[in-house]
Amino acid sequence: MATISCSGHGLTKSDKLHMAGVKENAQQNSPKIHEGWWAYKEVVQGSFVPVPSFWGLVNSAWNLCSVGKRQSPVNIETSHMIFDPFLTPLRINTGGRKVSGTMYNTGRHVSLRLDKEHLVNISGGPMTYSHRLEEIRLHFGSEDSQGSEHLLNGQAFSGEVQLIHYNHELYTNVTEAAKSPNGLVVVSIFIKVSDSSNPFLNRMLNRDTITRITYKNDAYLLQGLNIEELYPETSSFITYDGSMTIPPCYETASWIIMNKPVYITRMQMHSLRLLSQNQPSQIFLSMSDNFRPVQPLNNRCIRTNINFSLQGKDCPNNRAQKLQYRVNEWLLK
Repeated sequence: MATISCSGHGLTKSDKLHMAGVKENAQQNSPKIHEGWWAYKEVVQGSFVPVPSFWGLVNSAWNLCSVGKRQSPVNIETSHMIFDPFLTPLRINTGGRKVSGTMYNTGRHVSLRLDKEHLVNISGGPMTYSHRLEEIRLHFGSEDSQGSEHLLNGQAFSGEVQLIHYNHELYTNVTEAAKSPNGLVVVSIFIKVSDSSNPFLNRMLNRDTITRITYKNDAYLLQGLNIEELYPETSSFITYDGSMTIPPCYETASWIIMNKPVYITRMQMHSLRLLSQNQPSQIFLSMSDNFRPVQPLNNRCIRTNINFSLQGKDCPNNRAQKLQYRVNEWLLK
């Protein structure tokens, strides 16, 4: 999917007229242009809020959303991946402790922000520096055939968990790191709907917990979480250099996409779709479909630590793995 350039290439005549009006209105009412003035989908009623194709056009600070050449998410074409023998396994350091955090309905995402008492760091993989976990963010669809930000050979998953880390060796906080070189590492895990549930996500999505954050700005404290339980049982991953997937779309993120999904139940997915983007006094608008469309790869290299030449066809677990993760079965042959 091509991005819309600042020249307006790819916009219809009515879009251009609409954007001219939006820009004129924005200039007259400059306080309206602020960091929270964006959306994933059209608002049913009320004033215009820019959707992804407009993010880079309404605010000059967000122009990378339109003109950037290393934007995320992307469609991962597995036939174009390159095996990199120098990619080491990921190392997660929790200090052997469980963590606590506050789960928020931000109006756009389910966001779990860890407290600063027990820190979780990650290293290895494509990283030169150690990175500290700041936030866990959920993306999901209004139906099971969509919801993930990244695609795999053109196919979406029902959702995507993103663990956002910042480079704590070079920068003092995530805000500084997000706008700086080698600033962010995002570990991404696809979500599929199944009969069973990932134990970490089960803590977030069980009925007693998820109903505490039904409306925008709701928050709920979770304690005794084991981050390692969120990761699927694989050391295989895919990595590429990209951007934040929300404005201002800074191109400072290295993405690490795990080679197996995690699972949530149908009821848990249903509970996610019942979360509102709005506050109780406003019209209900489901948070679902909170994903940015894929962006052009633009000759970027997608690397993997999976050595295809060593993938024997007679692996004892080959059949079971294929059934578990059909979309990605090419990796498991």
